[in-house]
Amino acid sequence: MGLLRKILRTQPTPTADGAFSPSALAIKLGTSSTTDYDGGAYPSRYTGSKNRVLMICTEQRNMTMANGKKFSTGNHPVEMGLPMLHLMNAGFEIDIVTPTGAPVAIEMWAMPADDADIQKLYRDYESAFQNPGSLADFVSKSMTDDAPYAAIFIPGGHGAMLGLPDSADLGKVLHWAHNTNFHTLALCHGPAALLAAKSDAGFLYAGYKITVFPDSVDKQTPMIGYLPGPMPWWVCEKLRAQGVEIINKKADNSVHVDRRLVTGASPQAANNFGRLAAETLLKRTEANS
Repeated sequence: MGLLRKILRTQPTPTADGAFSPSALAIKLGTSSTTDYDGGAYPSRYTGSKNRVLMICTEQRNMTMANGKKFSTGNHPVEMGLPMLHLMNAGFEIDIVTPTGAPVAIEMWAMPADDADIQKLYRDYESAFQNPGSLADFVSKSMTDDAPYAAIFIPGGHGAMLGLPDSADLGKVLHWAHNTNFHTLALCHGPAALLAAKSDAGFLYAGYKITVFPDSVDKQTPMIGYLPGPMPWWVCEKLRAQGVEIINKKADNSVHVDRRLVTGASPQAANNFGRLAAETLLKRTEANS
């Protein structure tokens, strides 16, 4: 079996820190050197006072799978980058935080090497990714009713499952965003982090409809070496248990808005999600200006 996996290039690739990144075949099938970014043009940019988006990223690199092997993950560069481009082109500024202020973990193996827009974005934001703000500091100092925010954004990548779903600080931010009437944006595995909004009073998003990366696909990807083993837990299963309705069945380009929650299903949805998020924020912030 090991020889066959080697011939088919389905063996996960070892990393220097003892984890595994996806196999050569999984990289070929699951990533692209370019994106479907549509240029992010908007008839008018937002110019009001609620012009900031708080992007909450993971700082954790390795996910321990059910078999004990570690998957080298983080935030997916396309799922983070395309929405950033759309939001900035629509007139919003991005503030980047991680739970403690440690550098943003990024799935560099998924970086689209031939996409000029994404490459420029990551050059421009290199320092911000290496030196983000602290979510803990944000909670203690910046959660005010008059804060200049239009939304919070949780990008995808399996890394969104690490630390964020159990973060008391993230739970406070999600409730604050909800109570302050601005939007929450979450893409692919990003909705896993919404689990931080559980409380004794119930789950903040119970009864919501969302799009999210399907458990059925995560169960299949170890066969091609994308993951080095079965997932430690299942995102859709956990969300459904909290009363969330998942409306997509495939890892496709579907996106959805339910009240002030904007979601997208997979990396294929990153451009659609970015445009929907930007247009949704433009409509709401301009109406409230």
